[in-house]
Amino acid sequence: MLLTAQTVLTGRELLRPGWIEVSGTTVRALGAGAPPLPADRELATVVPGFVDTHVHGGGGVDFSAASASDTAAAVDLHRRHGTTTLVASLVSTGPADLLQQVEVLAGHARDGLVAGIHLEGPWLAVQRCGAHDPVLLRDPDPDEVDRLLQAGGGTIRMVTLAPERPGALAAIERIVSAGAVAAVGHTDATYEQTRAAISAGATVGTHLFNAMRPIHHREPGPVIALLEDPRVTVELIADGVHVHPALYRQVAHTTGPDRMSLITDAMAAAGVSDGRYQIGRMDVEVAGGVARLAGTSTIAGSTATMDRVFGFAVAHSALPRDEALLLAVCQSSINPARALGLPCPELVPGARADLVALDDDLTVTDVLHGGAWVAR
Repeated sequence: MLLTAQTVLTGRELLRPGWIEVSGTTVRALGAGAPPLPADRELATVVPGFVDTHVHGGGGVDFSAASASDTAAAVDLHRRHGTTTLVASLVSTGPADLLQQVEVLAGHARDGLVAGIHLEGPWLAVQRCGAHDPVLLRDPDPDEVDRLLQAGGGTIRMVTLAPERPGALAAIERIVSAGAVAAVGHTDATYEQTRAAISAGATVGTHLFNAMRPIHHREPGPVIALLEDPRVTVELIADGVHVHPALYRQVAHTTGPDRMSLITDAMAAAGVSDGRYQIGRMDVEVAGGVARLAGTSTIAGSTATMDRVFGFAVAHSALPRDEALLLAVCQSSINPARALGLPCPELVPGARADLVALDDDLTVTDVLHGGAWVAR
């Protein structure tokens, strides 16, 4: 199959026009200018498939209570919006329930439905619990950490925890030694405590600014510690609700092209209508596309898909459009994959044929996943 596009963003360069040859499940060749043969399909703008490393569900499905068919339905919803690689996130719950959820999702990961598991908790700060049930938050117990990692069988890609909790630094070392990524989030940690977590091996900041001690001129807190360390990739929920566009621009300027990952933090209501839902065992009300804990003003994840956060990044970067597109590709595909050790989605010969076709308004028109068109 030979594809042509007015613009191809490979992940590191821009080809205008460009062409891509796909053989089976992989990219066989690509280049700039006229294609070597007549094209099978002509597209407007092509970017690598989006990689969402922090997503709790979608299409009415919460990953914490999902059967294989439910997981497949949620993944399909996000895939139609351009997410070709998805890591399923779990919120805090009790030890037995969390172990069972990991065992179920580990099977879904081995079956290829998701690219792995993200444990967002339960070792989080009560003061910054967000949409996590504070009753279920606890200190990381070495035995529980080991049981979960063993139950995941290598499918747990990332664990978010608050480094100020007793035992957190030792847990970070255990998580990293097991081959997973330790992330700092839902935390009231000081600047020094966050630096200690990074020294112990933490390399991701979970949804920077949200559920996190704010910056103070005499106590910089976790935000500054995470931003200033070149070893750390910071997540940002660029859905137009969680962070102001000016913060997106400032973080992008601070981190450069290689250290920001755009995420959705999507919950079950992503891609469906307003109404009542759950995230974990917490009741959520969605109105105007904004999810909040029932009866409160607390944001409870998002209803975004990756095409929306990609468009937000391009629209609010204050860069020339081509530069904004290149940066958004790094933030929505290349960086999140690298941060979690997932296969690089860059469009190069030999890579899996995952790509998203966009129109001039950056609306998804087609998605190719493993060389097959996703049903629209």
